[in-house]
Amino acid sequence: MGIPRIEARWLFLDGGEKAAVVMAQHTQLCGHRVQKTGRRRAFLLAAAAWLLPPMLTLPAMAARAQEAPSTAAAIHYDSATRVFRLDAADVTYAFGVNEVGQLQSLYWGARLAPGDSFAAAHSRPGWASFDLSINTTPQEFAGWGGGLYFEPDLKITFPNGNRDLVLRYVSHRIEGDELLVTMKDISLAVYVTLDYKIDPGTGILRRSATIENRTAAPLTIEQAFAATWNLPRGNDYRLRYLTGRWAGEWHVQQQPVHPGETVLQSRRGTTGAQNNPWFAVDHEGQNDANHGSVWFGALGWSGSWEITVEENDVQNVRVSGGFNSFDFGYLLQSGQSLRTPYFYAGYTQDGIGSASRLLHAFEIASILPHHPNPPLRPVLYDSWEATGFNVNEAGQIALAEKAASIGVERFVMDDGWFGERNNDHAGLGDWYPNPQKFPQGLKPLIDKVHALGMSFGLWVEPEMVNPDSQLYRKHPDWVLYFPDRPRSEGRNQLVLNLARPDVRNWVFNTLNNLLDQNAIDFLKWDYNRNWSEPGWPQVPPDQEKNVYVDFIRNYYSILAELREKHPKVEIESCSGGGSRVDLGVMRYTDEVWPSDNTDAYDRLLIQNGFTYAYTPGVMMAWVTGSPTWVNHRSLSLEYRFLSSMQGSLGVGANLNEWTPADFATAKKMIAQYKSIRETVQRGALYRLIQPTGGSEESATEYVGPGGSQTVLFAFLHSSTELYPYPRLYLRGLDRNATYSVHALDGKLAAGTPQQASGAWWMDHGVDADLVGDFQAAAFTFERETAPGRTP
Repeated sequence: MGIPRIEARWLFLDGGEKAAVVMAQHTQLCGHRVQKTGRRRAFLLAAAAWLLPPMLTLPAMAARAQEAPSTAAAIHYDSATRVFRLDAADVTYAFGVNEVGQLQSLYWGARLAPGDSFAAAHSRPGWASFDLSINTTPQEFAGWGGGLYFEPDLKITFPNGNRDLVLRYVSHRIEGDELLVTMKDISLAVYVTLDYKIDPGTGILRRSATIENRTAAPLTIEQAFAATWNLPRGNDYRLRYLTGRWAGEWHVQQQPVHPGETVLQSRRGTTGAQNNPWFAVDHEGQNDANHGSVWFGALGWSGSWEITVEENDVQNVRVSGGFNSFDFGYLLQSGQSLRTPYFYAGYTQDGIGSASRLLHAFEIASILPHHPNPPLRPVLYDSWEATGFNVNEAGQIALAEKAASIGVERFVMDDGWFGERNNDHAGLGDWYPNPQKFPQGLKPLIDKVHALGMSFGLWVEPEMVNPDSQLYRKHPDWVLYFPDRPRSEGRNQLVLNLARPDVRNWVFNTLNNLLDQNAIDFLKWDYNRNWSEPGWPQVPPDQEKNVYVDFIRNYYSILAELREKHPKVEIESCSGGGSRVDLGVMRYTDEVWPSDNTDAYDRLLIQNGFTYAYTPGVMMAWVTGSPTWVNHRSLSLEYRFLSSMQGSLGVGANLNEWTPADFATAKKMIAQYKSIRETVQRGALYRLIQPTGGSEESATEYVGPGGSQTVLFAFLHSSTELYPYPRLYLRGLDRNATYSVHALDGKLAAGTPQQASGAWWMDHGVDADLVGDFQAAAFTFERETAPGRTP
């Protein structure tokens, strides 16, 4: 008899889904100073077994390679072998129920032919007496018990002190495009339902686990991962991951995968810039961005998270991820359920560049609000650099008029508009317009901005409170704290405990009222410090650690409910730079802030790393003042614009200091950006030259939807010894179509043809005429003939 579907009490909100239980983000300049283009588009994730299943012969694989992959996603279960197979785009993922009831990974890689079959799963033999079979058999989801030594997906402590958990297959259901597989402990009424969903366009697989306590007593979950992805057995893997710090985010790291465990994590209560929850694994020696197998993934969770990459003593390589197990202990009452975050993963045969493009396409089509067709990001202006905390109605109106004159589409008033907010020591929590600065409220300013043809945005930091505020004086117990311990301040502020239902409701009602009472189109939601003293004294001690989950659930629920009540309001996720960017928050926010570092040269490196995991379409990139506050480096306005035009363009410079020539340049370049915006925000990105390892050059190419427009950006740090700028070989063009080239800014070498075939631009290449220090250029390539027609 099948097990009934588990209904999780805590829902991991999906796009437009409503929360079953009440569940909770933003920052400043976010912290102030503080394709192969259309041919291979699939990939997936999950677990693979040994090298190749023995039943797959070379002739069968060769035949499969000649078949055109279906664009539809398919889920099949072979009742004879008890094997599950998921196919989509260019990916096949398979696992089976072995003879002892474990879910055993069988294959994760390039799409196989429909007739290719898998033999029944059989557990692997142990390694002497020191590693039992449970350690050598690659499992989809393993509990800690039965002699398991590697990282478990689930670890539980029961009231009687038992900590042994051995999960076995019970039943499954295929519901449309989802596969749900239920497991149970061998004796206790603990059930786990694994959820699999494969994306038909990219082959990216979404996985999660729902843990249900059907015992008669509470239990404590000490570790809960969303999924384990098993790679084919091997010892030549390389791991890529992202690291950083404030003003220096998004550095791409790489290292060999050695026996043992590498842990990527944040213990900060939020995603964090130290690591980002993204990984990619390929084979060492495959350095080509466009060739070679890559397994990649990203965790959709905005709280403390953990991803482990582990190679055991029989060369099984596995990647697991979910809630961070440090200081974790979720008390699950009898009859309650806990659902893990989503863990997304994919596979490609076409190199790390293809892995990025697949993630970008997946995020646009399946993650962002209003997917699969989220609106393009408007050009915005933010007032922070011009005014700091010295905000008032007249000054903001003057800036809005200047911004409108250059073609800005959204005006954002930053910090300093509320409460007694004259510096960063006071006011957070008091979300009403300062009566001295805005004696008639926000309406006159908002009306003026709208009359100028722009939408209006407002900075908020609703999860934070200054001790010097009316809110804190009234509710000092609303923050995260441990009794009789110091309350550590960061940027003179404390963190409100959104896990508390009353705090969650207060934050939602405050923002909802602000939006109800004002014609606000956009919230820049900031978050300018990480957690400390994560105590919740209002609940019993054995429930306090639930704060790590309940806080983020409530944060998400606030965003979801605000979006439901105000569907036209857009939201940006900002956290002192790129400290809260992940596939969890991106379900509820329209754009994200990668870094407070807006130095246009530094941004080349920051934006390069960001786009390994996330689409340029949500990457806010501002043109700010020169010299920058970061490095005191002077850069031309054209260079600053071209750097920012590689993402979602914004302007943050002090317009009160601009000359007439600056305004003319900005107006021209904003108009140019609008002509290429769809290509940049929705196109396929190719990194032609990366600004890493001290490179003097950087070049990116964007092939727009449908391929009718391609945009090329080229940057030079400094010329040396008369060497010319490297020749650039475009990618992703139609070889048989004709493309005409047009200069947005800069020029090409003498003798460059005005028109040439896609084959010419890709195989012959193009030379940009760049010489000097901090030079930049941008060009468009417009397709002139229909695809497939020889020019």
